[in-house]
Amino acid sequence: MKPLTRAIVVGGLLAGTGDLVFALGHYGMTLKVFQTVAAGLIGKETAFAGGPATFALGVGLHYGIALIWAAIFCVIGLRWPALLRKAELSGLAYGLVVYFGMNNVVLPLSALQTPFWPPKMDMPAIAAHCFLFGFPIALAARRILVGPPQRPSANS
Repeated sequence: MKPLTRAIVVGGLLAGTGDLVFALGHYGMTLKVFQTVAAGLIGKETAFAGGPATFALGVGLHYGIALIWAAIFCVIGLRWPALLRKAELSGLAYGLVVYFGMNNVVLPLSALQTPFWPPKMDMPAIAAHCFLFGFPIALAARRILVGPPQRPSANS
């Protein structure tokens, strides 16, 4: 697997899993958590009536979206290597970008049609996007595309 592909897959899976764990803990371990993701594509009524099948669709869409966000970060990181060198900071900032991008662009345009304004300010979800979504994408991208961070030697 090419490094870019590996960085996208690893970052996307880590971020998707971090967000999944947060969502299940924050919103409750029910089918509805990921049926709501599916509802963005097929509408609430159909998603909530679909049982385990729409739960599975929601999980698949969730990870697909995570992979897309990871791909965006990795491609931009290759264009602007400072994002990869400063992965901790850029990852946290990217989590904010993802949170507001999802809540103020993607969700309002989806079948859920959530309101665009005012911006939703769910502080636990914002923190989760920073630390459990953007951060692992950036760290995976740096590790795979650049290598481990260089530590100053004791002789320097």
